[in-house]
Amino acid sequence: MASTVTPRTPGAPETSGTPSSTRPGYGQLLRTRGAWTFLLPGFAARQPFAMLTLSIVLLVQHTTGSYGAAGAVAAVTGVSMALFAPFTGRLADRHGQRAVLLPVIAVHALAGLSLTALALADAPLWALFAAAVPTGASVPQIGPMVRARWGVKLQGSPLVPTAAAFESVTDELTFVLGPLLATALCTAVDPAAGLLTEAGLTLVGGLLFAAQRGSQPAVAPRAGAGARAGAGAVTGSGSGSGDGHARVRSALAVPGVRVLVVAFLGIGAVFGGMQVALAAFSESIGEPGLNGVLYGTFAAGNMLSGIVCGAIAWKVAPRRRLLVGYAALALTASGLWAAQSVVVLAGTGLLVGVCIAPALITGYTIVESLVPAGARTEAFTWLTGAVALGQAAAVLAAGQLEDRLWDGAGFLVPMAGTLLAFATLVALRARLAPPAASRTVARGVGHRTPVAVD
Repeated sequence: MASTVTPRTPGAPETSGTPSSTRPGYGQLLRTRGAWTFLLPGFAARQPFAMLTLSIVLLVQHTTGSYGAAGAVAAVTGVSMALFAPFTGRLADRHGQRAVLLPVIAVHALAGLSLTALALADAPLWALFAAAVPTGASVPQIGPMVRARWGVKLQGSPLVPTAAAFESVTDELTFVLGPLLATALCTAVDPAAGLLTEAGLTLVGGLLFAAQRGSQPAVAPRAGAGARAGAGAVTGSGSGSGDGHARVRSALAVPGVRVLVVAFLGIGAVFGGMQVALAAFSESIGEPGLNGVLYGTFAAGNMLSGIVCGAIAWKVAPRRRLLVGYAALALTASGLWAAQSVVVLAGTGLLVGVCIAPALITGYTIVESLVPAGARTEAFTWLTGAVALGQAAAVLAAGQLEDRLWDGAGFLVPMAGTLLAFATLVALRARLAPPAASRTVARGVGHRTPVAVD
């Protein structure tokens, strides 16, 4: 390694000898030693996540004839996931990812099968709600776990934003493939095929990912062990606290994380609102199979813009990028409800997708500077859970609007969600600033020599 980097500590960057002066890019990122051991199984394991909500909506709508009921069941699943995801993340930080994943994937597969059986048996709505709770609570948090593994390998590296962009691209690739697969299975094979496939892929992919023990982050020491009792807030920046010895009582205790949770709720409102509204629009024109294509176009815009974001050497501060990107997202999402044709809707959805990736990538990048390594899996699951909660609320609201108002009324939900979140971001933007280095030195925790990036 070049002499410009701090001497390696456990969890320091493990690149394959690329000089630190090289411009950060995907090629350099993917040459990180050991990255492929968790990237490939991680991609397989997170694929079912993109199928879950739409598979539930299509199955329950088929058996009940109501988008409102379908949206309500999907919303219960999303709320359950949002509530339990941070708890799962904290357990992974404390006990290791494998120890948490093995029981979680088994419960999720069984719960998904139970929900499918109840829906096909025309069980009452309360029974579907009861099955939806464990289905959502046990969704494996593969994305946050992969991000936490990147964080271990790239401590102090200029590749951290590139990794955030790469993960956003990976997420969006799953959201291109997942809805297409779910729609194809539910419309061409059987209404239950989507949820059954989701359960099977979760089991197989989750086991493959859990088997990669060498790349998982070290277990974080328990709060209070070797740390002052008052160190409940983040004690340093992402690079300064990356050794895992900084303490937080909870990642949510960091003010900036709470602001980002609100921002990600708005992003979830886009995902959930579009899933229901696009499905209703496709059915209203007699082309239900078109739903996957339209949603795939939206997700493709997200994926392509994520690729571009990761390839740019940004000189604009992350906080400003987030505000500008979110303003563009709110503006484009506000135009969805006015689209009256397939072509216009596809084009508007593509633009919305293009605007989502910069907000997601920048949000995850900011977290790296706010939260120490020992709490990052939890922090990432708060953001992932916020997306799920926003999606759940949007699915419920959009389903009710589609049932009670006009076809396409569900598109009002992404507009409302993003506008409210953007207003919150503007009002509380000061909380997104990383902790000052002087604060780290004063507490005597996690101070290290800065890493040269050029």
